[in-house]
Amino acid sequence: MTATASPLRPLRVLVADDNPLNLRLATRILREMGHSGVLVPDGRKALEALRAQSFDVALFDVTMPDMGGLEALAELRAWERAGRRRTPVIMVTAYDLPEDRRRMLDAGADGYVAKPLDAERLRDELQRVLG
Repeated sequence: MTATASPLRPLRVLVADDNPLNLRLATRILREMGHSGVLVPDGRKALEALRAQSFDVALFDVTMPDMGGLEALAELRAWERAGRRRTPVIMVTAYDLPEDRRRMLDAGADGYVAKPLDAERLRDELQRVLG
């Protein structure tokens, strides 16, 4: 299996990141895996997209203007406690220490991938979270 091959069914992925290069990279990786994505520049736009559409999984950058990924995650999890269908969230961040991973998971994230985004690590985390 190549690094970008994925045994998962085609997924609809929400990607929230304020960096255009990161968005392009995520789009390319997801497309090579057979998934489709909706791209947004911040957490507030991610929540708007989640209100309007259904996604199999969301990738949230931790640090974004207006509303960061952890803030958006907290609001999403509050909606879910009020009865909304749960959306798995994988945090994508430059923070890559064990305590950073624990902080993301404690905040309600389902998974965690360090930047720069790597196809094999993303595939593995998608499989772990959704598998």
